[in-house]
Amino acid sequence: MLPRQSSAQARWGVDVFAIIQSGGRQVKVTAGSVVTVDRFDATPGQEVTIDRVLFLEKDGGEMLAGAPFVANARVTGVVDGEERGPKIRIFKKRRRKGFRKTQGHRATYTRVRITGIEV
Repeated sequence: MLPRQSSAQARWGVDVFAIIQSGGRQVKVTAGSVVTVDRFDATPGQEVTIDRVLFLEKDGGEMLAGAPFVANARVTGVVDGEERGPKIRIFKKRRRKGFRKTQGHRATYTRVRITGIEV
């Protein structure tokens, strides 16, 4: 008889996952995945440690939720590089006034390859 798999293992073949907070956003990460987060100062190849872990699921299906962060939990990764997101266009117009204004921006993101999740 085969051992029972958790729902994450059955769906994606993943043993452990974590939800981290980076740049005000929440990102679900697994070991070996590549995630894109808001830009931070790091050179490609540099190892980074993220200790703002909000939620964690271990091998046996045990789940740990932080208040607000899980104690002694860390996610380690290696910076792959930087990339730029899509160009965002903001167009404002007031009818019958001749007012038209176009603004825009393009955010820079950092790619991180997750190497491990530690509790």
